[in-house]
Amino acid sequence: VQVVESGGGLVQPGGSLRLSCVGSEGILSSYAMAWYREAPGNYYELVAGITAGGVTRYADSVKGRFTISRDSAKNTVYLQMNSLKPEDTAVYYCNAEYQIADDSSWGQGTQVTVSS
Repeated sequence: VQVVESGGGLVQPGGSLRLSCVGSEGILSSYAMAWYREAPGNYYELVAGITAGGVTRYADSVKGRFTISRDSAKNTVYLQMNSLKPEDTAVYYCNAEYQIADDSSWGQGTQVTVSS
């Protein structure tokens, strides 16, 4: 699976963004997909995940504010981010969970900056 992330930007605290993860190779709906962000210490923190069956899970820090979804017709996974906080500032990545141990599977990500 290969993906391209987009939708990041600069937003004020309390604002919203929607990130997109488009599959450039592979059918995303066949896999458990997740959004991650780079945390201090250079590891990928799971933000939200969605299984092939549509079951979702979230990090405690984003529950109630972020929503992960997928559009199979567009081969795309989304992350709707509301009520953004400065601590949400990070580079956000999308990946299929089965391949996260493969360093070469990670894309460029999309930068989200929350600042006034």
